[in-house]
Amino acid sequence: MAQFRFQSLEIWQQAFQVANKLYDIADGLETKKLYRFAEQLRGAGMSLTNNIAEGSGSTSNKEFIVFLNYTRRSIFECVNILITVTYRNMLSKDIQDQLIEDLDLLSRKVITFSRTLN
Repeated sequence: MAQFRFQSLEIWQQAFQVANKLYDIADGLETKKLYRFAEQLRGAGMSLTNNIAEGSGSTSNKEFIVFLNYTRRSIFECVNILITVTYRNMLSKDIQDQLIEDLDLLSRKVITFSRTLN
C-alpha cells in the first residue's frame, strides 16, 4: 500500500491524534447546538494535519516551513477556542488543560522539525 511522506512524520501522527480529540469535543458541542464553536474547532483541528500534509508535498524545504508555520498558527487558534469554550462552561478545565498540554508539545515539535529543514 502506498504511503505519503507526511504519514511517517511524527508531527503529523501527533497532530492527527490531537485533531481527533478536538473532533470529539466538536461533536459534543454540536449536540448542545453550539454549531459555530463546533465548526471552528473542527476546522482548526483539521488544519493541524492538513498543513503538515500539504507542506510535505512541497518541492522545497523553505516552502514546507511556511506550511509548518500555518500549523503552529492553527495550534494557537485551537488553544484560543478551548479557552473560550471552557470559560463558557462548555468544556471541563481538566480536558482543556490536557489538550493545551498536547498542543503545546505539538507546537514545540513543529518548531524543532522546522529547524531541521533550515
